[in-house]
Parts: sequence; structure tokens; C-alpha cells
Amino acid sequence: MNQKEVSELRRRFRPDQSAISRIYGCYVNSGKEVVSYIDESLGTMPQEEAEQYLNLLKKTLSGSLGKNLIDIVFSTDQVTDGEEHRRLMALRDSALKDGQLRQEFYQKIIETLDMGDSNYLILLAHDAYDAPYRGKDGSVQADASDRVFSYLVCCVCPVKEGKLELGYCPGENEFHNCAPSQIVSPPELGFLFPAFDDRAANIYNALAYSRKADQLHQEFLDAIFHTEPPMSAGEQKEAFQAALSEALEGACSLEVAQAVHERLTERIEEHKEHKDPEPLSVTADEVGRILQDCGVGEEQVAAFCESCGRQFGKNAALSPANLIDSKKFEVKTGDVVVSVEPERSYLVETRMIDGKKYLLIPVDDSLEVNGLSIDKI
Repeated sequence: MNQKEVSELRRRFRPDQSAISRIYGCYVNSGKEVVSYIDESLGTMPQEEAEQYLNLLKKTLSGSLGKNLIDIVFSTDQVTDGEEHRRLMALRDSALKDGQLRQEFYQKIIETLDMGDSNYLILLAHDAYDAPYRGKDGSVQADASDRVFSYLVCCVCPVKEGKLELGYCPGENEFHNCAPSQIVSPPELGFLFPAFDDRAANIYNALAYSRKADQLHQEFLDAIFHTEPPMSAGEQKEAFQAALSEALEGACSLEVAQAVHERLTERIEEHKEHKDPEPLSVTADEVGRILQDCGVGEEQVAAFCESCGRQFGKNAALSPANLIDSKKFEVKTGDVVVSVEPERSYLVETRMIDGKKYLLIPVDDSLEVNGLSIDKI
């Protein structure tokens, strides 16, 4: 799925837009026991309550593609005769009306999901979207038949104890400590199935969501999809850095780090400016060309590409946003951490003085220490 398709579905999560008629789910305590079940009609509940349910489900489609939103790919064998895929298809095709299927699905999550000591709420909903056909220019074609996109969305929300706050008690005309007993937090994880690719259902894919990009809850993904577990954004960054360090074998200079960070940041900014809905990606070969431009030898570049092939897969498409932090350039020693605006990273230099390594940063007319202006150097 691309960003435009994700945004199109997000706009549906309003009472006047979606075809979601019922909300299903269950409330689970920290001992993996079901406290209560949910099977409610959106049409009969107060509008504010319906909007709250839809907003929770909507958050399952929030965040960055490739970071918080992870593409899940099923193999042909799974689609043909895989237990996990068959379960998801049955849930979708029944529009979640089969109570036994829902019970089995809840139990699968409860048995495997690790939410620590937190109580949590599992929410499920089914929607059928009459996706209007659009031409290549993006315009809606009035004479073309719509395609119904039938899908289900699931999210898991932590439920926390409310905090005591001073509140007015009308019956007593006094203020006392009061608090809601249980508060539903935004979703920690969830998924959409099937994927909405080219504005139609793609049963070979799903879109998984994780609020924390570096914590994908692999146990949940394995139980629901049983596919090759994707690398989290944090794992991708670590693997990329390890590939660079191993390939350069002690020859990784500040200039090389600056060049890689600068060029990848440029790609990210250009992608934003062009508002391209397709996710941005680079290959190891493209990063290798950046290294070559910095004077890195061919053997070391080849070693880097080979290491990336082992870590990510041959010719893997990598998200630059997962490889670097484009909003921060940080230089760290054993005792000092220096943060520099990425576009000013060129101001930092390394120098050998009297046999010692030094970081050099030129100082202009303005120098402050803890907010105190320094005049004398």
C-alpha cells in the first residue's frame, strides 16, 4: 500500500463515512482472562462513543509506512492452504458475524500476545468500501463501476487505571478525588486485512501496525500471519550500521558518515517535496555509490553490499528513514555528546593534534553555555 491508499481508508473512519455497523472485541486482564465481550451496534450508541471506537481503529492506519506500518506478505502456499490466512479470510467473508470464528481469533491473540502486566482491549470491525474507480489523472470516472473492498481491521489497546483528580460532585456540592476506573489507551498494535493495493483487495498482503517502530510484537505477528518476521526500524538501522562498520574495517571516517547521512537526508526531503505517495526506498548498491564518491575502495564497497544482502536479502529495498535519523546528526565520544543540525554537519571536523584526536567546531560570534553568553575564549 502507498500513502495515498492509506489516507483514503483513514478518511472512512467516521460515522457518516464508514459501512462499519458493529464493533466486536473483548477485554482481557493481565492474567490472560477475558473479563467481558463487546458486540455492539454503532448505530444505537451515542455519536461521541461511536467516534471514539472509530478513532481507535483509525489509529491502526497511522504512522510511517515501513516504520509503524509494516507490509506483511503471504506466500502462495499460505494463500492456497495456510491456517492463518484461511482464518483471516473466513473472518472477512463472514463480515465478523460468525461468533465461533471470533472466539477462536481472540483466543489465538490471548495465548500468544505479551502485553506485560497490562490489561488490554481487542477491537475488531468489518467494512465494505465501494471504492470509486479513478483514472490515471486521479479523477473519479462516473461511468465506471465501483469495486467493493471488503476488509477487516483489528487493534489491541492497553487499558490503564485512571489517575485521581480533584472533581466536583454535584450531589454533595463539594470537590473530591475521583477518577475513571479504567481508561482505554491508543492502540499498541493492530492490522488491516487484506491490503488495499491499487485501490483493490490484495489477499496476498496485509498491513500491520505498531505504535513503537522498534517493538513490532513479533509473537503477535507470527500467531496471526505466520510469515517471515519483518525487521523493525531499529533492527534495520543497527544492521545497516553494522554492515558499514564491518565493510570499512576501521576506515570509517567522519566525512563518510557525513556524506551518507547528507545524501540520504536529501533523498528523504526530495521525496516529501514531490509528495510521492509511493514509499521511498534505496538499495545497497545506491549507498555503495555514495561510498565510492567518498573515495571508499571497490573491495570495501563490495563487502558492504554483500553484508547488506545477508542482512536484508539480495537487492532489498530499504527505507532511508529507517537507516538514519534525518532530523538529527549526533557525534558521541566516551564523555561528550554533540548534536548538530543535519544541514550543518559539515561544521564538525576531526583533527590529529600532537598525536591526539580532536573534534573541531568553528565558533561564530554567538556562544552560549547553559544559556549563558560566553564572550572570552
